[in-house]
Amino acid sequence: YWGCPIPVIHCQTCGAVPVPKQDLPVTLPDDVTFDQPGNPLDRHPTWKHVDCPSCGAKALRETDTFDTFIDSSWYFARFCSPHADTPVDLAAADRFLPVDQYIGGIEHAILHLLYSRFFMRAMKKTGHANIDEPFASLFTQGMVIHETFRKKSGEWVEPGYAVQRDGEWVHKDSGEALTLGPAEKMSKSKKNVVDPEAIIAQYGADTARWFMLSDTPPERDIEWTESGIDGAWRFVQRLWRLVHQVTGFGAGDEKPAAFGQEATELRRVVHKALRNVGEDIEKLRFNRAIAHIYESANALSAALPDKVAPAPDLIWAAREATAMIIQMAAPMMPHFAEECWRLLGNEELVAFTAWPDYDQALLVEDTILLPVQVNGKKRDELVIARDAATGEIEKAALALDGVVRALAGSPVRKVIVVPGRIVNVVA
Repeated sequence: YWGCPIPVIHCQTCGAVPVPKQDLPVTLPDDVTFDQPGNPLDRHPTWKHVDCPSCGAKALRETDTFDTFIDSSWYFARFCSPHADTPVDLAAADRFLPVDQYIGGIEHAILHLLYSRFFMRAMKKTGHANIDEPFASLFTQGMVIHETFRKKSGEWVEPGYAVQRDGEWVHKDSGEALTLGPAEKMSKSKKNVVDPEAIIAQYGADTARWFMLSDTPPERDIEWTESGIDGAWRFVQRLWRLVHQVTGFGAGDEKPAAFGQEATELRRVVHKALRNVGEDIEKLRFNRAIAHIYESANALSAALPDKVAPAPDLIWAAREATAMIIQMAAPMMPHFAEECWRLLGNEELVAFTAWPDYDQALLVEDTILLPVQVNGKKRDELVIARDAATGEIEKAALALDGVVRALAGSPVRKVIVVPGRIVNVVA
């Protein structure tokens, strides 16, 4: 049997009678048998036979049990004070509840979450809670899916036994032709499961985690592919090589008083990524966070193409960028990040370091993109220095090909420049 007992006793005279409070909780028997179909509690020789609490006549316990979701509908309140003698320590519950973030499958929306909301309201009435809503935020994650394979007989085949030969899917041992089916939720019944231990043994836990977070928005299903995990593995190796390359330049001097264009551009990319990654992690947009980390790694790699001895300012910027990339990747690849962090010469674990601050000044672009209109219709776009004078903007706008074609020789009556917003040429 599953679930907790329903505390009701059925009497032929009194009907359904609640179990008296002093007799709660109802204890289920330990000597039930499961050798026959049906309800084992109903077959128990003694447990269900009791006296009616109201009239004392012979009666029967309710042998059905609550749904398992009922059992788990208030665990979060108990977790606030797991060792308390009472069901809930109200002071502890006030401190921790409501739950900040609930993550679970969409099926919970009509079961566990619904029951939990009911329980919270009931517990408020009984003095066990001071809130109505148990969860402040809900996020429903997607599922891991994989292609399915079947024999002609209809028997499902594990992906590890399916190989391509001459463009056709066949069983790797027997050579029997297989039918490739759609990617579906991994399940033992369809044998489209992937053994995580084998993947971790080959690629490492961090690589597997990185792939699952990087490939798809977490609210959508993710299709497990060999090419995807291989791509994540290649990035791990590439980042490891970058860390070695940067540490090979030495510890570096103090922060330079000024940075050249190459070092400034590297710092600009990484500091922007740092801001974006922090925001994306807070909003559970892990795939977008990882995309920004890729951008940072690409910028670092591009800044150090086969350079034996870069300029001191670039060495400093590269070490800063490497440290920030490792800190950004640490929530997704904690073990690998610690190895890289130690390689950079740090004694403290990266997990214990504060999230780095980005330089607001580096987030400001030196140039801006202005739409240029002719008589109210957009004809071109102008990229120009952010601090360009109005006269310089007017001159550059009139020289654009789209503006010249739109004017077609017509005289310009005036040019309206809205700083930082738009340019409108009136003819």
